[in-house]
Amino acid sequence: MDSIEIQGIRCYGYTGYLPEEKILGQWFEVNLSLSLDLKISGISDSIEDTLNYCNVINIVKDEITSANFSLIEKLAETIAQKILFLPKVHKVRVNLSKLSPPIPNFKGKVTVDITRKHI
Repeated sequence: MDSIEIQGIRCYGYTGYLPEEKILGQWFEVNLSLSLDLKISGISDSIEDTLNYCNVINIVKDEITSANFSLIEKLAETIAQKILFLPKVHKVRVNLSKLSPPIPNFKGKVTVDITRKHI
């Protein structure tokens, strides 16, 4: 199976367990790996034969900016399910990071990484 990798989708959103995360928001970053067959588009050179990744980026941005979930696990799952609904996508890996979680004395990021596929 072939893949399209989309790295570094950054958006400001309001998903978080703490009340201030839901009010003040924070930055998120998403990296995607989409499994699909690229053979036909590799021959035809036609956008109609592949996945328009601009649509995928817009799905991610819309979810991050409009969602108000408590857990990043829920946000990642929602993104994965919406992408799997697109034609041609067989499997998606969503790597979602909360870039500055409000944890005392912690300067790192927290990431969930999920893979979902059509059954």
